[in-house]
Amino acid sequence: MKLYYAPGACSLAPHIALVEAGIPYELARVDLRTHQTADGRDFHTINPKGYVPVIELDDGTRLTEAAAVLQYIADRVPEKLSPPAASFEHYRLIEWLNFISTELHKGMGALWNPSISEEQRVAVTQRLAHRFTYAGEALERNPFLLGSRFSIADAYLFTVLGWYKPLKIDLSRWPALLGFLERVGERPAVRQAMREEGLLKGS
Repeated sequence: MKLYYAPGACSLAPHIALVEAGIPYELARVDLRTHQTADGRDFHTINPKGYVPVIELDDGTRLTEAAAVLQYIADRVPEKLSPPAASFEHYRLIEWLNFISTELHKGMGALWNPSISEEQRVAVTQRLAHRFTYAGEALERNPFLLGSRFSIADAYLFTVLGWYKPLKIDLSRWPALLGFLERVGERPAVRQAMREEGLLKGS
């Protein structure tokens, strides 16, 4: 399985999932500014949408979108990173994946736009505050989103919340989120994925 990624982008979540799952993989780095792969190919020929993640199977089949890629990886190792299929907890996982994708990932993504006005930034940050509170309350009760067991939703949330420093978002109001970032950041699989993306220098 080949993962097309950009360091620290949302593709870090499936990268973490691959390591956690113990699935062999190959990494293909993408420059999202030039839309070129490390070997000089036009990334649009791999994913016309122009963004990561993309996983490519041995037969050339490709899958995109973080939530879908995460679920595909989890389904390769039943019940390791996801509750049993068709269980209510599995639908709870899907609920969290959708929430992270639409309410956090998309919301925080808007702040990467260098032309965003201060007024727009304040409006986006205010909307995000309600979402942070929702996730924070869940993590006050349990170490992970689904309770005591790490799942692909945690890999996704860790990745997206990890943007708070470069985006200059103050998370001090949500100590449960900061605790979650610290807790997940110490997992061996997470550290390995971050090292492989050059996000942990000298570790």
